[in-house]
Amino acid sequence: MNSACPRWTRPCCTLLLLMAALAVDAAPRPNIVLIFADDLGWKDVGYQGTDFYETPNLDRLAGEGMVFTDAYATAGNCAPSRACLLSGQYTPRHGVFAVQSTKRGPVREMRMEPVPNNQTLALANVTLAEALRSAGYATGCFGKWHLGQEGQGTGPQQQGFDVYFDSRKANPNRERDATTDPKGTFSNTEAACRFIAANKDRSFFAYVAHHAIHSTLEARPETLRHFEQKPPGKQHRNVKYAGCTYDLDAGVGVLLEKLKALGLEENTLVVFTSDNGATGQSSQEPLRGAKGGYYEGGIREPFIVRWPAVTRPGSRCSTPVSNIDLYPTFLAAAGAEPPAGKVLDGESLLPLLQDSRGLERKSLYWHFPGYLDKPVLRGRDRVFRTRPVSVVRRGDWKLHLYHEEWLLDGGRGRIAANNAVELYDLSADIGERHNLANENPEKRDELLDDLLGWITQIDAPLPTARAKD
Repeated sequence: MNSACPRWTRPCCTLLLLMAALAVDAAPRPNIVLIFADDLGWKDVGYQGTDFYETPNLDRLAGEGMVFTDAYATAGNCAPSRACLLSGQYTPRHGVFAVQSTKRGPVREMRMEPVPNNQTLALANVTLAEALRSAGYATGCFGKWHLGQEGQGTGPQQQGFDVYFDSRKANPNRERDATTDPKGTFSNTEAACRFIAANKDRSFFAYVAHHAIHSTLEARPETLRHFEQKPPGKQHRNVKYAGCTYDLDAGVGVLLEKLKALGLEENTLVVFTSDNGATGQSSQEPLRGAKGGYYEGGIREPFIVRWPAVTRPGSRCSTPVSNIDLYPTFLAAAGAEPPAGKVLDGESLLPLLQDSRGLERKSLYWHFPGYLDKPVLRGRDRVFRTRPVSVVRRGDWKLHLYHEEWLLDGGRGRIAANNAVELYDLSADIGERHNLANENPEKRDELLDDLLGWITQIDAPLPTARAKD
């Protein structure tokens, strides 16, 4: 059957096509809701296979949108990950490498002098919120900031947010007898809901940055009773951790229901992810390591995108992505240009969301030029969670470059013996158990050259040798 328009109907067909094109162009800009958990691990959500925790709202969101299976935080702990997210830049550009100090742990065990840490995101660095506000969006931040202080002029409202609310501002990690509002989850969610309702007739960006499930753990009494009565799993069995996670999920449910009740669900781009991997309180096996390190357990995250007009329900994407990609993604969704002179290290995820094509970049990078104390299970050493390290993921391959051994123990000339490089094939070894650096020197050198080139290109600061005592 010939599907072409008959000659007499061709003007009508042309008009209909034109009207359809105009309708696409005139589609309202999406609202944007970013839900950012604190210390929630890749294995801590139901759809990833936990055998004890329960996250029914996140599981439903995953079924309604696209799950990114190989999604990452751009840093191994709270502050640098948030700085990367809101600046759209890798750590060497903004200098926020750690929480408080890059010199954490026994100094006598440090072979190098770490690069000093910036504890605030510079005001000159144009944030995602500032870019969206310039594009006409109402902007609100609800919950954890961790990139400066209001009293010092470096709070959220100095960085592009019209509205800021955090019920846990004062010492947020001190345990409270908060039987109805553990970790401030529900009060911060309700503040976000009020903001959304007040701006339902215009485009808005709501950044909901939860304190859960960062220690100390809190949960509602009825939630704890539920898990106390539940048989423990083989991998997960911590009742309080399960309760805190469940209540975080309940807060997500409240927010999603508000969007639905206001008729905003269809035109709202919702993203859920976490700032870094879980603490040692929750096994992330088969992933290695935990928060603060740069093995998969410290940086691989749950990552869900639901945008009903764009994403296919129940879809999955295995392309490696990172939270630095959210800045360009949100700008692209809003039809906005990057700020003049702004360098963005991420790439818009719209082609992946639309199932239209892949990304142009080949590699993701991490850079941590310091020390974090408190070693973790299956970590690299018995003293630190991590020592100075840079990391690259390219395709299925991942390489760690440890700067103490590289800079002090002979570098490339002694690469076969100095243990400076670890190489893993994540497609066969997601747990990073089998270092292939000496078994596959061709792939090792390919990734090493890529990483060293990036370090030079971005002018990443490196630790220096310490003077001998």
